[in-house]
Amino acid sequence: MEITIKGDKEFDDIPSLKSKALRINLNENIYGTFAEIGAGQETCRHFFRAGGASGTIAKAMSAYDKDFSDAVYGAEEDGRYVTEARLRKMLTHEMELMETRLTREKHPNKIFFTYANTVATIDFAKQFKGHGWVGIKYQVEPTGGYNEIILHLRFKETDARLQQETLGVLGTNLIYGAFYKYNEPKKLLRYLYDHLDKDQLEIDTINFSGPAFANVDNRLMSLQLVKNGMTDAVVFGPDGTNVLPARVFYKKNILALRGSFRPVTKVNMAMYEKSYEMFTKESKVNPDKTVVVFEITLSNLRAEGEIDEQDFIDRADLLCSLGQSVMISNFQEYYKVVEYFSNYTKARMGLAMGVSNLVDIFDEKYYRHISGGILEAFGKLFFKDLKVYLYPMLDPESGELITSENLKVYPRMKELYKFFKYNGKVIDIEDYDTSIMNIFSREILQMISEGDLGWEAMVPEGTADLIKDYRLFGYTRKPLTLNKRK
Repeated sequence: MEITIKGDKEFDDIPSLKSKALRINLNENIYGTFAEIGAGQETCRHFFRAGGASGTIAKAMSAYDKDFSDAVYGAEEDGRYVTEARLRKMLTHEMELMETRLTREKHPNKIFFTYANTVATIDFAKQFKGHGWVGIKYQVEPTGGYNEIILHLRFKETDARLQQETLGVLGTNLIYGAFYKYNEPKKLLRYLYDHLDKDQLEIDTINFSGPAFANVDNRLMSLQLVKNGMTDAVVFGPDGTNVLPARVFYKKNILALRGSFRPVTKVNMAMYEKSYEMFTKESKVNPDKTVVVFEITLSNLRAEGEIDEQDFIDRADLLCSLGQSVMISNFQEYYKVVEYFSNYTKARMGLAMGVSNLVDIFDEKYYRHISGGILEAFGKLFFKDLKVYLYPMLDPESGELITSENLKVYPRMKELYKFFKYNGKVIDIEDYDTSIMNIFSREILQMISEGDLGWEAMVPEGTADLIKDYRLFGYTRKPLTLNKRK
């Protein structure tokens, strides 16, 4: 019996890497293949060192040479090796070999797995820190279907050896979590960082699939990545699925719109359409290489307390139904958004916003936490090839139309604002509709919650039907009543 002493506190007892590997090795039914490319056989090494691996490891391989790798898994159309497609080929190929070479008649109780990674560690010049794809395909019952957990990581360390060790720890955590924590996916995410620090790596995409994860919404798993500080931003495509940010933003012109979108309004869509029209007419902007993203900050989701996951899904569904990509970020300041995009592209960027948002940008109180204050923030914001497309607003008291020409910023910021305005960094959206300028998300939400009529005309076409559709919002027997999430 374990001894306890008065004053002891409960805490998570994190198993050592050796304990995790040994638990799997000592299970006579868990049996699988390790296929690791690009950073050595770091994960497999933990299982060999733990002991008892002969009954667990069917094969460990590293098709390191590109030609040999192509001979085993087939060449990629784009000629790249560190891709999700490559990882999936590896998982499929190795599992097919397992099924072919071990008959169920001889091994009726075996539960198969294949762990794979394809990784590029930091280059010799230390300009690119490296990234990779890691995944596992596995069963939890001998006769059950296969499940998959696939993630993308970015290294933060600046030493190849340290990155290799980090990858080995992550792989061990993933395999252990896949078998022993699959019933709690949110906890499984946190356990991926056992014996690791968030300064060592970033996980920016993860997808769960298979019968064990039939009830898992991968968008909520991505939200957890941001919420847990594992990454700064995640992206969903118009089809609502998780998308690797680099795949969306790499070498693209980017137009971003930030808001609560609770719900999305006609003003939001007008701002998008008019700013997009102006943005794509810029000489440096290629419409075929331009992406638009609607951004919701985590602080916005937390605006009324704890994050309401259903509310988050509702907003994402509405925006995706309009054919838009959605980004959930941990950035409160606009300059951080621009810095983030700059990791993927050097092309022109645009921010579409309303007058009140621009006024807030010129408020010094938001920059007291950085040593250079507002000047440092603005250097990062406007140093890049960026323009702000400003949608006008009607003054609620006087009814005057407020544009970049007559908006009032804080007195000490007037000259700074004039500088950016004069240099063409702030541009008015001139083709606007004054009849919709008095539409605000918060008022629509209140009208819906109070059962008032007329809000349907304030949202984009088709959106009202989606809001009314109780199936979209997870209700089983009654129509949507947003007052429960006011």
